[in-house]
Amino acid sequence: MANQEDQFKKVVSHAKEYGYVFQSSEIYDGLSAVYDYAQNGVELKKNIRDYWWKAMVQMHENIVGLDAAIFMHPTTWKASGHVDAFNDPLIDNKDSKKRYRADVLIEDYVGKLDAKIEKEVEKAAKRFGASFDKEQFLATNARVVEYKNQGNAILKRMGQSLEKEDLADVKALIEELEIGCPLSGSKNWTDVKQFNLMFGTKLGASADTAMDLYLRPETAQGIFVNFLNVQKTGRMKIPFGIAQTGKAFRNEIVARQFIFRMREFEQMEMQFFVRPGTQKEWYEQWKETRLKWHLSLGMGADNYRFHDHEKLAHYADAAADIEFKFPFGFKELEGIHSRTDFDLSSHEKYSGKKLNYFDPEINEHYIPYVVETSIGLDRMFLAVFSHALQDEELENGTTRTVLKLPAVLAPVKAAILPLVKKDGLPEVARKIVEDLKWDFNVAYDEKDAVGRRYRRQDANGTPFCITVDHETLTDDAVTIRYRDTMDQKRVKIADLKAIIKEEVDVKNWLMKM
Repeated sequence: MANQEDQFKKVVSHAKEYGYVFQSSEIYDGLSAVYDYAQNGVELKKNIRDYWWKAMVQMHENIVGLDAAIFMHPTTWKASGHVDAFNDPLIDNKDSKKRYRADVLIEDYVGKLDAKIEKEVEKAAKRFGASFDKEQFLATNARVVEYKNQGNAILKRMGQSLEKEDLADVKALIEELEIGCPLSGSKNWTDVKQFNLMFGTKLGASADTAMDLYLRPETAQGIFVNFLNVQKTGRMKIPFGIAQTGKAFRNEIVARQFIFRMREFEQMEMQFFVRPGTQKEWYEQWKETRLKWHLSLGMGADNYRFHDHEKLAHYADAAADIEFKFPFGFKELEGIHSRTDFDLSSHEKYSGKKLNYFDPEINEHYIPYVVETSIGLDRMFLAVFSHALQDEELENGTTRTVLKLPAVLAPVKAAILPLVKKDGLPEVARKIVEDLKWDFNVAYDEKDAVGRRYRRQDANGTPFCITVDHETLTDDAVTIRYRDTMDQKRVKIADLKAIIKEEVDVKNWLMKM
């Protein structure tokens, strides 16, 4: 675990040092679990959002976009169940006075069992070498099977207790597992209580007439209340989807996990409206489609897994998470949920407006069922960033820190470097910048020796460095260096655009799906 913690600390400090993520209002000592995206972070975040939007909206004829307001009529949240049921089970430690989510404490305990399984796998892989069969080992090794069964039993019991709202048993489970406060180690716990996560605010200038509102805790409801508007104006036929990205707000009791769990965060959601009775096959199809999208970025199939929910939300008939192996273990990255007709039925009931659909194919009116895909943009950012950050030992005995971001997502696609700051080289380099910046986000760097500039761009995640030297003045060629391999080759200035496009083009990446 210490190794995981060290890696995670590196991720946090690298994100700050290279202009990706800052603590919000840091000069005032910051706000807990609120972060700002810096000059490189904002580009990476935008590129992830665009990559999702292209795959989700542009590549599907029957999916359209929406940008709904953050403020919504307060009855929306009554209809959605958030006023009555949007709670987290919280527990306080009497000695450290710290508050935690009870379910997260238990999940972290199971995460330690997962880490033990990983250790066993590493030891066995070393022992058996090339003949090692990981699947067989996971299925047959007595210690691994015991850890797995233990973890599954704990999660199952927790899921059932939360579903029955048996909070006393959740506390009993924490005590049986002897889970201590992560900060102090104390096992002196209060009872588990439910805590509503919505932020309240007021709408209106006068205190007497102001309306109580909430900051939206999810983006999905903006889609549901606009279902009929979009369907009619877009003349959409079922099955069809509505996608949106945007801010959501939750008064989280925060684990110390950087941008993994924040109070103000961004979601990328798509609600897919289907004929009742077809939801299970669409649910399976979207699970497969979404996993393919993740795998298209080349971050390794071993780093993803599905986790089917033991505890289903009151409106769902199936739910699964795509989990990613973060530096602190496998955690939820995206949720795929079969939400039945709960949302539209509930809004129809509370608003008094009909939200059904006439299906000309079967000559019937019905309230559509919904299959949802919902991913946290900030979590996706953390997955990409933490996976990309590597320390590499080089042949000459030195180490380089490199951020191997998928080129399609990298904030800066190429850095243009004049070998020296004289002899007309900066002028040629500037000319290349002027030409490439119409198509790509590029940078100009002339400070320090060229080797140090290469290292700086490696750590920044820039896929290409283009060096202008004295020969450039006579042969109109430059040296292009590839971040991941450090290979260098001489290419014509006229060919640069095509070379970079080949590596960073969204189409070339999404075609891997």
